[in-house]
Amino acid sequence: MSPVESLTLSSTDGVELEAELAHPTGDPTVGVVLCHPHPQYGGTMRSIVTGALFEALPSVGALTLRFNFRGVERSTGSHDGGPGERDDARTALRVLTDALRSSIPVFIAGWSFGADVALSIVDPAIHAWVAIAPPLRLVADLDAIGNDPRPKLLVLGEHDDICPSEQARIVTAGWTATTSEVIAGASHFFVGRTDRVVNAVTAFVARPRT
Repeated sequence: MSPVESLTLSSTDGVELEAELAHPTGDPTVGVVLCHPHPQYGGTMRSIVTGALFEALPSVGALTLRFNFRGVERSTGSHDGGPGERDDARTALRVLTDALRSSIPVFIAGWSFGADVALSIVDPAIHAWVAIAPPLRLVADLDAIGNDPRPKLLVLGEHDDICPSEQARIVTAGWTATTSEVIAGASHFFVGRTDRVVNAVTAFVARPRT
C-alpha cells in the first residue's frame, strides 16, 4: 500500500470533509480525485470500487485523493442531493490541483452517484473524466459534459439493473471524445469483477498523453 495522508478539506457552508491522499512511490505523473457512491445507500470513500482504485492508482504514478461527501462518516454537514456534493468535489479538485505542478494532468472519477457528481464538474483544471456505472440522472448539465472535447471514459456493467449499460450508451451516443467499456457479466456493484474496473481505469489514466 502506498503512503496515505489523512486530510480535512474545507468545503462550502463551513462543511469539513474527511479525506485521504495516497502518494505514488516516485514523483506523481498524474492526479486523480475519487467520488464515492450514494451516501443514502451506504456509499463512502471506502466502498469497494473506490477503495480498490485508491489502492491501485498510485502504482501508475497517480497522486490519488478520496474523500467523504458531506454528512458521511467523519465529514460534517448533511446530504444535499447533489448541489452540495458538487461543491465538495470542486473542493477536492482544488486541493489536489494545488498539490501538483501545473503541467500534471488531473482526472476526476466517480462510481454511481459519484460518477454523476464527477460528470457535473466541468472545470478547466480537469484533463479527463472517468464515470463508473453513472446513472446519468443527476448530472448538472449533460450537454456541457457531452460537448466538452476532453477525454471521457465510461465503465459500464453488462447486467447493471440500476444504471443499464445500453441506456447509458444511448444517452451518451453523441458525446465527444468518449469511450465506453462494458464489463462482461458485471452488475452495478461489479462483484467479482472489481479488478476489471481497476484495469480499465488505470490503463486510461496511464495512457500516453499528447
